[in-house]
Amino acid sequence: MGKRRGFFAELNYQAQQAEKRRRQQDAVAHRAHLAAQRQAERATKAYERAQMAAARSSAAERKAAEREAARLHVESRLAEVESMNASLAGDLSDIDGLLAWALEMDDYVDLDSLKVSVVEHPPFAPGQLAVPAAAVPKPDDVPEPVYEEPPAPGGLSAILGGKKRHQQAVEKARTAFADAHHHWERARDAAHSSYVKKAAQRDKSEEKRVAELSAAEEKYRQECEKREAKASAHNAEVAKLINDLAFDVESAIQEYVGIVLSNSLYPEVFPVEHNHVFSLASRELSLEVSVPEPSSMSSVKAYRYVKAKDEITSTNLPVREKKERYANAVWQVAVRCLHEVFEADRAGKVHSIALAVGVDTVDTATGRPTTVPLVFVAAERETFNSFDLTKVVPQDTLRHLGAAMSKSPFDLVPADTSRGVRVRGH
Repeated sequence: MGKRRGFFAELNYQAQQAEKRRRQQDAVAHRAHLAAQRQAERATKAYERAQMAAARSSAAERKAAEREAARLHVESRLAEVESMNASLAGDLSDIDGLLAWALEMDDYVDLDSLKVSVVEHPPFAPGQLAVPAAAVPKPDDVPEPVYEEPPAPGGLSAILGGKKRHQQAVEKARTAFADAHHHWERARDAAHSSYVKKAAQRDKSEEKRVAELSAAEEKYRQECEKREAKASAHNAEVAKLINDLAFDVESAIQEYVGIVLSNSLYPEVFPVEHNHVFSLASRELSLEVSVPEPSSMSSVKAYRYVKAKDEITSTNLPVREKKERYANAVWQVAVRCLHEVFEADRAGKVHSIALAVGVDTVDTATGRPTTVPLVFVAAERETFNSFDLTKVVPQDTLRHLGAAMSKSPFDLVPADTSRGVRVRGH
């Protein structure tokens, strides 16, 4: 039985996986398994610490430490067994409660909820492009050298050769001033030239940054527009589906049923797949359901720790119990599928369901893939909706509907359809 989902059904299926995990995590059995697992981890760590302590101890202390380590080892193994049994109990509980789990939920799907109400855009993150380059600091103003005339001699000094010495001092001062001024001009010009060069490089870098920032903003804007356009197109498709469903368009009814079935959450230990076709002419839904092979079911009843051998062993479920659990799971799936479709179809588009539940396996005679039918049943809407499924035994419900049922689903005995399935069983 191949799995086919429409566009919206596939989207819905993916979204439901998170809900599936949440419900499983909320389950009592799951919480018990996690608690046991944590206890096992704590016990193992305590044992490891005790081993290390024993290795560091004196001879007398070592014996006591080894006894403590041995005790903690046993404790860790027992905690491990408890964790394994809690997980096993959770799996078996999930399989036994396939129908009850579905009855807790309203299977109706409000198609408006599939619309995108708010388009979420990631924040614009330009990074360093949003950071302008630092301005190039202007060169510091170095005071321009000022010429200071040596003081002229006076009195006796001027008579005794002072004028000549003053003239020499003046010439020397003027030469020193000229040199100092020349160096000042060179330093000023060099600093200005360096400033102009760095400022030009900074301006060029800024032009590039601004251009890249503008390009990044444009790209972000286009991506936002694409997300908005995608959401609008999606919402238009949903609106079309709602309208087509209201006007009995066959493909829309087919799509809606696909969405409903994609909502059907099964435990990981018992995965189920659906394939369906709706006929508007007959108002009948042909629904094929694939369940896991019996060999995929755990045969373990419980785990226990054998201290003498320091190993964990298991006891197997009685064959009869395995057969009964698997058969009951198949009967539950059949009733559950009928319930989910009829409950979700509030508008009454589907008048009847022709259901086939089978197992995809390999034909041992030919070695080729084959499907073994386990249940064939036809159910009318009004009849089925009159049942109180919280009180039924699924196998009896199928018999009441005149279903063709395998005499031993666990042994993959095909259901006998020779007498038909549209006659109410008695």
